[in-house]
Amino acid sequence: MLSTDRTSHGPLQCSRLNARYQSGLSLLSVVVVGGLIAFVILIGFRTVPAINEYLAIDRIIRTLAQEGDNGKSVIELRRDFDHRREIDDIRSVSGPDLEISKDGNRTVIAVEYERKVPVVANVSLLIEFNASSRSR
Repeated sequence: MLSTDRTSHGPLQCSRLNARYQSGLSLLSVVVVGGLIAFVILIGFRTVPAINEYLAIDRIIRTLAQEGDNGKSVIELRRDFDHRREIDDIRSVSGPDLEISKDGNRTVIAVEYERKVPVVANVSLLIEFNASSRSR
C-alpha cells in the first residue's frame, strides 16, 4: 500500500520554518565582535616587546646566579648584567637595580620593575614584572 500522506507547506509556512532555523550574526554584531578582536590583537602586539624584555632579563639573571655560585663578586655580577643588557637591548633595568643576596651557598638575584605600554592616545597599560633566580 502506498501512503498518500503528503503535507503541503505553503510559501508562508516555509518562510516560518526557515526563519526558525536561521542563525548568525547581524551586521552590528560583526562590527562589535570585530572591534573587540582588533583591540585584543592591538594589546597583544603592544605587550610583546615588554614580555620579550622580561624573558631576556629572567634568562640573564639565572645565568648570572649560576656564575655567582661559582665565586663571582656582586660588583662583577652587576657589571656583567650591564654588558648583557646592552646586547639584548634592555632599557627597563640596570645593574644597580638588581637585588643580589646569598641563600646558603647559592646566589639569589631578583629585580622588580614596571613597564608602561602605550595602547591608544592617552590610554596605557602598566605591567609589573618580578624576575628572580630563586626558583632555579
